[in-house]
Amino acid sequence: MTEVATTYGQALYDLAKDEGLTKDLLSQLTVLKEVFAQEDAFVQLLCTPSIPKQERTQVLDDTFRTSVHPYVLNFLKILTEKGYIKHFSDCCTFFRQQYNHDNGIIAVTAVTKLPLSQELQSKLTEKISAVTGKTIELVNKVDPEVLGGVRLDLDGKSVDGTVRARLDNIRSILKNTVL
Repeated sequence: MTEVATTYGQALYDLAKDEGLTKDLLSQLTVLKEVFAQEDAFVQLLCTPSIPKQERTQVLDDTFRTSVHPYVLNFLKILTEKGYIKHFSDCCTFFRQQYNHDNGIIAVTAVTKLPLSQELQSKLTEKISAVTGKTIELVNKVDPEVLGGVRLDLDGKSVDGTVRARLDNIRSILKNTVL
């Protein structure tokens, strides 16, 4: 996480928390983060130094004035004026981390060979929630390299229950066994 993301993300989060807007702003930031990821040319436009800052912020105003909260719009303008708009995604990530921490939420990624059914996702969420005592935000990521099973990535840790991990474990035991 960059220092810019930490500083600006924290400032926006503190403001949102003081105003009781963390959930609303988080949802808007999440959508904008996805849009910016898909529209790289728009972000490049906002970074173009040959376009005066006033015109770049006017583009933001014209584009988002009626669709986002004024705090979010002003946040985008500040990042643009300071030349930090490329850090917007990291600011959003920091904001989400703070929100999750304050609300007892753990983001979990379940990596599987095939997509998990809704029923399996619900069962997995319930199981992890029971173990951690926290609310779980589960995302299923499909990885064709996984032979079977599931790998859970949460709080910077990985719990690997994939077939490959089990085979590697058996291989290690057999390799170290003296006959």
